[in-house]
This record gives sequence, structure tokens and C-alpha cells, in this order.
Amino acid sequence: MDRGILNDGIDLQELARESARAYQTAAPFAHIALDGLFSPARLGALIREFPGPGDIAWQRFRSHQEVKLASTSESQFPSGIKQFLYQLNSSTWLRFLETLTGIEGLIPDPHFVGGGMHQSVRGGKLDVHADFNKHPEWGLDRRLNLLVYLNEGWRDEYGGHLELWDREMRQREAMIAPLFNRMVVFSTTDSSYHGHPHPLACPEGVTRRSLALYYYSNGRPEEQVTRRHSTLYRALPTDSRLRRYVGAFIPPIAYTLFDKLRRE
Repeated sequence: MDRGILNDGIDLQELARESARAYQTAAPFAHIALDGLFSPARLGALIREFPGPGDIAWQRFRSHQEVKLASTSESQFPSGIKQFLYQLNSSTWLRFLETLTGIEGLIPDPHFVGGGMHQSVRGGKLDVHADFNKHPEWGLDRRLNLLVYLNEGWRDEYGGHLELWDREMRQREAMIAPLFNRMVVFSTTDSSYHGHPHPLACPEGVTRRSLALYYYSNGRPEEQVTRRHSTLYRALPTDSRLRRYVGAFIPPIAYTLFDKLRRE
């Protein structure tokens, strides 16, 4: 692993050991936010090459559940971002994540399914949800999400905070601002509900940018095993009854039909 991506004085294994208890006992589910882990100069270079909303053929998601831009295509990744993402799929990085999380046998995804570059403009959002639980090609179990935020000068009033909710969707238990050089890691289960459900209020021309990677394992604890499913959206307690119904049932149905067509 190229240590040039890390801030001066960072020892990954020492950091993982020191942070493991905080990660594994966090509420409402295992997670951590680490600031200043990466070289500010290296991340600054990534920001300068990060494509704007009109610079590449982004995947454009626009529905009542999500409004965002995404790219999983290596051919669209600028060279610096590509190399950075490769580093976060390396053996050294996987050992760091395994020590931090207590999850053994982590497997990276070189295809960046659902990950890669993410960007949201003013009005962008992502409803609270639990993620799909199986890799669509390999059938591996999804275990971890990792986000690196690339937002210099981000203000609280812009919104875009990552919200973590309890399993009953009764209350938000954590809010994490998408600040520059902040990395968030959290374990994914059927009840690891998260999102940034309120439309961004950033000025025109300012966007919420992040890099996302997901990690898998061949099997998971028996108590976490469930049937294969897509993204499980959940309504907020303040949402209407119709919205709660749509969020709970439409995505799994859509996924089942898509998966059937893909396999035929």
C-alpha cells in the first residue's frame, strides 16, 4: 500500500486496535468516523480532478427515494481517484478493516458495484435505507460500507449529514457531517438504517462529493442471515402512510423482477 495516501504519523494497525472497541460497540450499529486519516494534499488533488456534474456520463438517479449522481466505471475515474480506490482495496487496507471491525475474511469489490464516485447537487438526497445484502454477481455477503468525503468548506446549513437510525425507525441516533478528510465505516445488516434524507441546501455550484467502497465476506453470522434482497428503504416517523408503504414494499419487488430477468 502506498503510504503516501495517509497523513503523517498514521500507523494503520495501531489505529485499528485503538479504535476497534469504539467501532464495535457504537450505536445504533457498529460504525466510526475518523478525521484526518488521509494526506490533505492527496485528497486536495482528488478534489481538483473530481468530475463535475456535467463532465462525464454520470448515472443519474432521480426518484422520490434518491436524487444523486454516481459512477462505478473505471474508465470514467480520473487517474488519481482510480489509484486511491485501488489502495482501499489492497491487502494492507483489508487487514486494517478486519482489525477495526472484527470481521474476518473481507473481500473487496474491484467492480465497485454501487460504489465509486458519488455526487449530489442542491436538492440531492438519499432516503434512509439498509443496503442490498448480496453481491449481484458473486452472491457474497455485504458486510461493510466505507465513505471518504471530499467537501472542503462544507457548512452545517448545507445539510447532507449521514443519519444513522435505530432498527425500529423511531429515532435518529447519530448524525455525521460530510466533512473534508472524514472517513466513515459501518457494518451493513438488514437493520443498519442510514441515509441523508433531507434535500441538500448547498448553494448552486457546490456539490456533496464522496468516494464509496463496499466489502464482502463468504458467509456471515447465522443470526444475520436473511433472504437475498435489494435496498430496503424506510420512511421517517414524520412521513405519510402512503410514503411508508411505498418505501417498505416497492424496492424489494422491483429487485426480484430485475434479478429474475438478469438470470434468464
